[in-house]
Amino acid sequence: MNTGILYIVATPIGNLEDITFRAIRTLKEADLIACEDTRVTQKLLHHYEIKKPVISYFQHSKLSKVEQIIGELRSGKNIALVTDAGTPGISDPGSKLVGSAIENGVKIVPIPGTSALGAIIGVAGIDLQKFVFWAFPPHKKGRETFFKEVAASKYPVIYFDSVHRVLKNLELLRSLAPEKKIILGRELTKMFEEIVRGKISEVLEYFEKNKAKVKGEFVIIVY
Repeated sequence: MNTGILYIVATPIGNLEDITFRAIRTLKEADLIACEDTRVTQKLLHHYEIKKPVISYFQHSKLSKVEQIIGELRSGKNIALVTDAGTPGISDPGSKLVGSAIENGVKIVPIPGTSALGAIIGVAGIDLQKFVFWAFPPHKKGRETFFKEVAASKYPVIYFDSVHRVLKNLELLRSLAPEKKIILGRELTKMFEEIVRGKISEVLEYFEKNKAKVKGEFVIIVY
């Protein structure tokens, strides 16, 4: 029996219309959908009237789950890998499964689409021919080192942050590099999408005056 194909499918980061025709077709044709959170993915599948079996695959999945998915691929099933939002492999565990698929000779096909990284770059309005991407800052250990490296970078740095730590992290960054500017994207593609630009101190002051807006997902460019 021929080995199945692993499709890496980008899904919307907010607005459910931000998905390609090819991605919808791939999800409809897949034998199985591997997803970060089955509840989140089911909302997308329901919206597009896609009825396919799903299997959870997330950050803390055990090696046995990877082996299970590889086993399904080796049996000939075509599997679509999705994350909760955006492109699998960008700051999520997708790379582990892809790496194992490569080792097992499984064909891998990218189905590109939405990414918060691409979205913020598109509206930045600054030279980003060269930049570095550092995903999420560490929660505790390594956090200060992370932001020291951000402050010292010769190229713009793009990173993701959570509602629980974004202001605390910006305060640390301000203490390390008060001269830096940032472009902060919040709730991109969603109803309350917002892009805030300025010096770190100016952005912090804005959110201190508008504390109700400290919610959602954040992607930040430091330059």
